[in-house]
Parts: sequence; C-alpha cells; structure tokens
Amino acid sequence: MADLEITPVYLVLADISGYTHFVTLHGPSILHAEEIVTNLIEAVLDAAAEPLVLNKLEGDAAFLYAPATDNPRGVGEQLVRQVLGFFDAFKVRQQALIKAGEGGCSCDACCNIGALRLKAILHSGPVVMKKVRQLQELAGGDVILAHRLLKSSLASPEYLMVTEKFYEMGGGVPDQEPVPHTDTFAEIGDIKTLVYYPATAPLDIPATRRLTRPLAIAKGLTFFLRPLWRRVTWQRRTFHNLPA
Repeated sequence: MADLEITPVYLVLADISGYTHFVTLHGPSILHAEEIVTNLIEAVLDAAAEPLVLNKLEGDAAFLYAPATDNPRGVGEQLVRQVLGFFDAFKVRQQALIKAGEGGCSCDACCNIGALRLKAILHSGPVVMKKVRQLQELAGGDVILAHRLLKSSLASPEYLMVTEKFYEMGGGVPDQEPVPHTDTFAEIGDIKTLVYYPATAPLDIPATRRLTRPLAIAKGLTFFLRPLWRRVTWQRRTFHNLPA
C-alpha cells in the first residue's frame, strides 16, 4: 500500500529546447546526442542545491520540487536565484562541449550542440506525495499543469516562466520586468504566466574543420564509448548534491 500525503510545494521543471529535433534528426549519432544532452542536464543539476529535491529525470527534462511549508516567500526567492543559475551553468557546459569538440567528430549531433537551449517552469501548489517502496511520486492537478506549460505557445526556445501562483508566493526575477503570457489548455482553460528572458553570454562557435584535431577526435570516441559502457554494465548516473 502506498503512503499518501498532501503537501504544498514549489515545482521546478528544467527542459532542453530542441531535444526532439536533435535526437530524431541525428539518428546515426544517437549516442553522441544522448551524451551531449545528459551532460547539459548534469550541468543544470550540479547548479541545484537544497531545498530543491530531484524527483525524476524525464528524458530532456529534470523535474524538481521544494517544500513550501516554512518561509514560503524566502524559499521562493531562493529558487528563483537557483533557476537563474541553471541558465548560466547550462551555457558554460554547452560552450565547454563545443570547445572540446572543435576539429573533432563530424556527426550531426556534435556539429549542432549550439542549437540547444534551456527553458524553465516555476509553479506552486498542493501535491499528493506518494511513496511506493523507495520511489517518491508527485501527483495532482498542479503537477499536470506544470508539465503542460512545457508545451507553451511561446516562440522563444529559452526563457524562465513563472506562474501566477508561484509569483504570489515566491515572487519573480528581481529588477527585471516580466512579459505577461497566456496559454489555453483543454480541460484546464486559460493559464496566465509571467515570462523572463535570462541574459546569458553568447556562444562562441568556431568554424574549424572537423576531423582535424586528434584530441577532439578522441573526445568524440569517448562520447560514443561512455554511454555504451553504461548500457552494457547497467550503471546509473547519480548526482552528488541532490537526493534521488
């Protein structure tokens, strides 16, 4: 029998824009595509800390939450700062991957790392916490809503979206004017949000020819062998700073 508990939480979704196009367009280089995306997700999670808890990884997204029972305003403001840090960490790792692959692998995935972007959703509300053996599951209407917002009609691939419920409890980005936005979802209706566009450094994408730098070629081989080895040995990734 599962243990059930209703508790108010903050919900955070960090999602990589362009992932579907990235992995379907580059089928022959799927292992490189997956390794690149995993590296970027790891960078985001390395920038997260308490009170955030990683609930699960969802392909190209990380689903996190934080209790909103004690000092909800202070926690909300802290989460905004953390999520803004996600964008910087993502861009730093992205630039490092581009630099490491300069003159290396010529597959479509490695040549298009710079096309990926990050978007984040911040929401709040009561959720049902279900614990089945060692697995913690979050359920309820607010969990569904947060995930629906990943399919927002916003044209930009990179943004921080804050729902009105989150804003009322935790506030928004200091010293930045949000852009109001409304999405309409079947069975939910109109959802009003506030959108921020984090200022991040532009990527430096070199025009170096591929397969010309031995060190970068070796890096590409590592990208291929590392996920293959994990699949063979059934290894699971862990994140040192977040409870699973």
